[in-house]
Amino acid sequence: MRRILIPLIFGLAGAAILISLGVWQVQRLAWKEGVLADIEARIGAAPVALPAAPDPDTDQYLPVTITGMLGQPPLRVLVSRKQIGAGYRLVTTLSTAERTILVDLGFIKVDKPIPAFTDAPLNITGNLNWPDDRLSSTPDNDVSGNIWFARDIDQMADQLGAEPILLVVRETSQSDPVATPLPVDTGAIPNDHLNYAITWFSLAAIWLVMTGYFLWRTAGRPKGPVS
Repeated sequence: MRRILIPLIFGLAGAAILISLGVWQVQRLAWKEGVLADIEARIGAAPVALPAAPDPDTDQYLPVTITGMLGQPPLRVLVSRKQIGAGYRLVTTLSTAERTILVDLGFIKVDKPIPAFTDAPLNITGNLNWPDDRLSSTPDNDVSGNIWFARDIDQMADQLGAEPILLVVRETSQSDPVATPLPVDTGAIPNDHLNYAITWFSLAAIWLVMTGYFLWRTAGRPKGPVS
């Protein structure tokens, strides 16, 4: 009995740990889905005027409508789009009578020349964003060559003489925009908790099967040497 009891306890304890990890990931999944739903609601809310001093924490994703003049030349941020290929985000300035901010106009293909901007005021609706594009492997921006690998807001603001505030375009009053807007969304926010939960539950099932097989083999093994 003892040679079965110890493996049984060990097997059940291991399975319990793996199942608890799976349950924890299910709980994390529910939490993350709530966070994403909240962000999507903030992104899709009715636009407001640009705050006097936007806060990166409380005003992240805030929908804003503003009218101003585009500046030139834009900064080119290297990106890639599925089924389209490499291209650039165009980041330039938007100036009103009172202030100048950064504006992300959207995407152009890498082989497409930068189009001329209109000299008429534009009405732009978009979302404030303080993106976290930079990873440990991201190269330094090639400022002199105008190839940027991350939207480093402070560095861009210094380069263009603007406030460190970025408005990512959703739509403009221009009938033929200079770039295809890449609006803010939740697609880049990771949510792998379901995969993690499936992994832990699968490991628990495998652990139980292995435990059962071991117990079966142990129970059927002779207790002593056969003469």
